[in-house]
Amino acid sequence: MQDRAEETRKAVLLAAAHLFFERGYVATSINDISERSGRTSGAIYFHYTNKERLALAVVKAHFATWPAMIARHEAAAEPALEKLVGLSFAVARAFRDDVLVRAGARLWAERKSIDVEMPPPFVDWIATVERLLTQARADGDLAPGADPSRDAPTLVAAFFGLHTLSDALDDRLLIEDRLTDLWLLLLPGLQAEPAPRELLATVGARVAADVSGQGLSFGSGRP
Repeated sequence: MQDRAEETRKAVLLAAAHLFFERGYVATSINDISERSGRTSGAIYFHYTNKERLALAVVKAHFATWPAMIARHEAAAEPALEKLVGLSFAVARAFRDDVLVRAGARLWAERKSIDVEMPPPFVDWIATVERLLTQARADGDLAPGADPSRDAPTLVAAFFGLHTLSDALDDRLLIEDRLTDLWLLLLPGLQAEPAPRELLATVGARVAADVSGQGLSFGSGRP
């Protein structure tokens, strides 16, 4: 019984995520989600109470994606700036490929039309970036003019601004290329001994090895 209930919850959540992402919150009804998920509206209301709570569940699933991903990159045996760059590409691929992530991002952008309190964004990302920059400074890899507490919010703003642009211009299909260009611009100001292309090549080779069997890619291979 519990397995069936959990299966229903997941099916409804995934169907809702697809529809919220494709149509937005206002244009998606419980009947639409029922049809997409193959579950009755009664089952949906039993598990999620109303459309607002279902939207909140999608946003929470979006936020739940990140802790394990962050922990995996922070625990890696590699320099902190490589961890930061590698994490940024992992996040970029999630925003491109994971419907729960994409739906959560759209719902948060539409939060004023949803009568429920949403989790605050960006704060944890700023803290993560600041930790990695602080580690890079402790290891002697951070440029003297860089300041972790000052620069972390700017890096997060640049990253998510890039996502907004890529979403509008190419549906995030070129996000890895755009992110590569962003790091080529930013790394010379962050590295104690600037070598942005070498760092990106190292991260790219590691990512390629990790995802070679999953059909994923790392940028376009532009020189």
